[in-house]
Amino acid sequence: MSIKQNVAELRNELPTWVQLVAAAKTIEASKVIEAIEAGVEIIGENYVKEAEVKYNIIGNRVKWHFIGHLQRNKVKKAVYIFDLIETVDSIEIASVIDKRCKEICKIMPVLIEVNSGAEEQKAGVMPEDAVFVIKEISQLGNIKIMGLMTMGPLTGEPEESRPCFIKTRDLFEYIKGLDLAGVEMKYLSMGMTNSYKIAIQEGANIVRIGSKIFGPRKA
Repeated sequence: MSIKQNVAELRNELPTWVQLVAAAKTIEASKVIEAIEAGVEIIGENYVKEAEVKYNIIGNRVKWHFIGHLQRNKVKKAVYIFDLIETVDSIEIASVIDKRCKEICKIMPVLIEVNSGAEEQKAGVMPEDAVFVIKEISQLGNIKIMGLMTMGPLTGEPEESRPCFIKTRDLFEYIKGLDLAGVEMKYLSMGMTNSYKIAIQEGANIVRIGSKIFGPRKA
């Protein structure tokens, strides 16, 4: 099927309260534009340099979410391009984002990435540390915490993601109940092409879908 057909199918399938992020890692700008013309309103990028190239072509026709691991030396450019950074995984990176946003008078909405499977090879705040980290980051003046994000297992059966999604949703609800100043638990970003249906069942209201829109990636 074409990108247009893939997007139409997804938009018909997803509940109205779920936001679709088209994960466009390695996808050229022309194909991203096809997805936008088919109705995609949010583009997700993993690399700042790659996002910059596409942003210079596409601009603010859509919202831009950063969904990769953000390096300190890329923050200055990232805060110009992105409308939401989904992968804040430490107080240190949040402090750099805050500093760079202060320079351009911007409040950056962010999600805190949770390592819900406690996997050593993955980024993200451990669930047991999340409340402390959120309380610290919430004191920064140019950042607004808007929710949580998690990856879930990258391999295996989709059903294997469910415990991670449940753990993250429970944490999301717990933090929401704390009613912390400067924290708005609005978005729960979970699930990709192989697991988004389970993620939605477990409370996700943002899903990040790439290959189901653009086809298999080259890399």
